[in-house]
Amino acid sequence: MDQRTRTQLPLLPALLRTVDRQRKDAEARITAARATPAGGRFLVSGEEFERCGSGQARRVYVTEVAAGRRRNLTHEEEAAFWSWATVEVLRHTGIRIEEMLELTHHSFIAYSLPTTGEVVPMLQVAPSKTDAERLLLVSPELAEVLTAVIFRVRAGNAALPLVSAYDVFEQTWSPPMPFLFRRRYGTENRPLTRSYIRECLVATSQSAQITVAGDPLEWRPHDFRRIFVTDAIRSGLPPHIAAKICGHAALDTTMGYDAIYPEDVISHHRAFIARRRTERPSEEYRELNATEWDEFLSHFELRKVALGTCGRDYATPCQHENACVRCPLLLVDPAQMPRLQEIHANLVDRLQEARDQGWLGEVAAIETTMAAAAQKLEEMRDHAAQPSTSACPTSVATPDEPAANQNAERGSGSQRNVGPLMELGPGRMPG
Repeated sequence: MDQRTRTQLPLLPALLRTVDRQRKDAEARITAARATPAGGRFLVSGEEFERCGSGQARRVYVTEVAAGRRRNLTHEEEAAFWSWATVEVLRHTGIRIEEMLELTHHSFIAYSLPTTGEVVPMLQVAPSKTDAERLLLVSPELAEVLTAVIFRVRAGNAALPLVSAYDVFEQTWSPPMPFLFRRRYGTENRPLTRSYIRECLVATSQSAQITVAGDPLEWRPHDFRRIFVTDAIRSGLPPHIAAKICGHAALDTTMGYDAIYPEDVISHHRAFIARRRTERPSEEYRELNATEWDEFLSHFELRKVALGTCGRDYATPCQHENACVRCPLLLVDPAQMPRLQEIHANLVDRLQEARDQGWLGEVAAIETTMAAAAQKLEEMRDHAAQPSTSACPTSVATPDEPAANQNAERGSGSQRNVGPLMELGPGRMPG
């Protein structure tokens, strides 16, 4: 689901252009058709239509001259308008589809700021999954969309007509209310249903022709809620504020909607490091002197052993008293396989001697060493079987060995390739 959100977010502007163009084109066609008498022809955007007679429900039908098919312009204009309104309202508020369909004319609240007296429009969202209502700030873009919706459903009346909506989950009818999302169905007004909204978005997705890896991308109502949360948090909105806006009782629910991008993680981590550095004493970030740098380089010189390279961290002593065969930090060199095979054969002879002499303590120690040597031989065979891009096995960075440290290990002795290390103070050398 996070990958779906990451894919849809950069493609959202293309969808917005599509729904806006569809709305304007459908409005232009039905306006031209209404101005044309029955049987007359008119031209819109290079398409020629012939007006058909109006039915009892005053729907506008035309015949597409080129294709010879009959089209219901009233249905097309309604679907195009409500697709545009749905996308705009959901992307600006992040509310659920059932919350959007329950918006009424009474959902608008004018709040006066106590300090300046400025009137701020608010949108009251009825609870759907929780019992707590919430207020959302109405942005200028959202206000423009809601104004267009109110102007449409009012249809020249002094007030919005009241309609009742059926709740499919509770199986009850609501009292008559001035719902905003409604349309003319036959001779009466009916609230929009979720199935109708989904049908409109499916048609919009097909006409938008937005594809990902050659496959058409289908937009769903809940996609805009995830996009809203992700974009808000990326823009700097605190997660707990986003949780309040979305009506989530738990912060973990909101973070589940947030599809964090890798570059966002990197930028936030860099900002965190910068803040930490400003809080620390400046003397901790002084330049290294020659003695400290020589001590740092000598650590890597001592890590080179006969069977490979020791992987212990800087400023840490050898914990195994130079018993490299047993040490798990030894980075074996496949070129030293004959040497390790010779050591293993010698251990076999010593083990037999210890058993003959009854040196049980020596037997236990040799068996432990032989098991470690056998494991190291297996690692060497695995390394030798894999294709390598470098002749030196120590050129591969390990979690305890940054690339800059490898330059020092190879005996470069130059500080120009390890510039970032100069920011580190004593006691904070990398591994």
